[in-house]
Amino acid sequence: MAITPVSWGQEFLDNNDPNFAPSTIWTEDNLKIMRRMNSRCIDLIYLDPPFNSNANYAAPIGSIATGAEFTDTWTLKDVDVTWVELIDRKYIRIKHLLLACESDSMKSYLIYMAVRFIEMRRILKHTGSIYLHCDDTAGAYLKLLMDAVFGRSNCRADIVWKRSDAKNNAIRNFGRTYDTILVYRMSDKFTFNPQYNPLSEKHATREHRYYDKRGRYGRKDLSAHRNGHYFQWKGYTTPKQGYRVTEKRMNELESKGLLHYPPNGTRVYGKKYYSDVKGTILGNLWSDIPQLKGGKESTGYPTQKPLALLERIIKASSNEGDIVFDPFCGCATTLVAADRLRRKWVGCDISEKAAELVVQRIRQDQPKLLHKIRHRTDLPKRSDLGKLRHYRSHKDDLYGKQRGYCKGCQGHFESRHLEVDHIIARDAGGTDHEDNLQLLCSHCNKVKGQRGQEYLITYLQLNQKLLKQTRV
Repeated sequence: MAITPVSWGQEFLDNNDPNFAPSTIWTEDNLKIMRRMNSRCIDLIYLDPPFNSNANYAAPIGSIATGAEFTDTWTLKDVDVTWVELIDRKYIRIKHLLLACESDSMKSYLIYMAVRFIEMRRILKHTGSIYLHCDDTAGAYLKLLMDAVFGRSNCRADIVWKRSDAKNNAIRNFGRTYDTILVYRMSDKFTFNPQYNPLSEKHATREHRYYDKRGRYGRKDLSAHRNGHYFQWKGYTTPKQGYRVTEKRMNELESKGLLHYPPNGTRVYGKKYYSDVKGTILGNLWSDIPQLKGGKESTGYPTQKPLALLERIIKASSNEGDIVFDPFCGCATTLVAADRLRRKWVGCDISEKAAELVVQRIRQDQPKLLHKIRHRTDLPKRSDLGKLRHYRSHKDDLYGKQRGYCKGCQGHFESRHLEVDHIIARDAGGTDHEDNLQLLCSHCNKVKGQRGQEYLITYLQLNQKLLKQTRV
């Protein structure tokens, strides 16, 4: 099944309640956690994942993030082979993208991200949005991958965050000064609150040069573009196209003191007060938020982003009480910003240090509030699937779907020689739902054991190669 908005449209029938408490941080593989989250229960996802930069990162000794480190280098050994197999069978667009990768490292990285994007799409509400932070290391590939999973038409913005000036080492090349933030929506009913840049003093002075008792104001043209309302107004000249407001509305503006009368007797104007102007509406070039260079906010975490950046994202695509999720929460900036803006939040990180940083930073940020922050390592239990039958009771249905063939060796067997198995092990986030079940012959099931399907597939492929070499 190709991943397109049309084929996934039935997911948008309802949103679900979350099956976890807010203010929760998991220190576990985020894929396992997301597999156990209810579908359509998250309002906003922001992620700043590793970029496949072939670098190792560690916080400096003495910083509050000391002990936080990760390796951003990828090989095919880092991912489950079963993901490749599942992508090959179900997600054609992703498969084509992987075939275009020139290196095993990039292919491995994209497989790692693809299976997580698929889960993120499932858990996002139909009014939700996802923000993916990336740089030029893998940005172009990630854009294509997001198009494949979320649909190209659902790409809402490609934000350029100009985080710094060109470096001194850019003499022999163009210096890197920005990151990219890809924004995707789940449907046309997505949450969006426009954000504004404050007016510059020069702009404010030029556009608001008049004063009255209420304060500084500018003139607002009341003439119509066409088919206006024609009437005389206190001896002032009527615009050629007439007024765009009715005579009744003009009287209302007059009673509120919202009309400007030029002393030279030309046409009348409306008033627009400087105090009412929110600013210029924000576009997709963000150059007003610098990257962190030390200071009180810095934790020493190697890839920390400024709070102002996350606050802007959260304000734009969520409302108070909404649930914000960061699957790579690192030094907890997303969670601190969400807490400050009265959003509910949950986060994941593989590092135990992340849980410490969440507690420390949120309590430092709002010391007067009592925060009940939950640190979990167990997997949540899905409540949106209803009461599931015992997984072995699906055997007859699975036998019909598989036509008696084993999902491992592909041999044909009678029903009594096949056993019900979990494709994704329960310890890895798999459920007892029929979509996560298959039939294996006794031999394949014993080989697989409690491991993932990737182990079985790899084992069978290697044995097949060895058998061919022996016959030669």
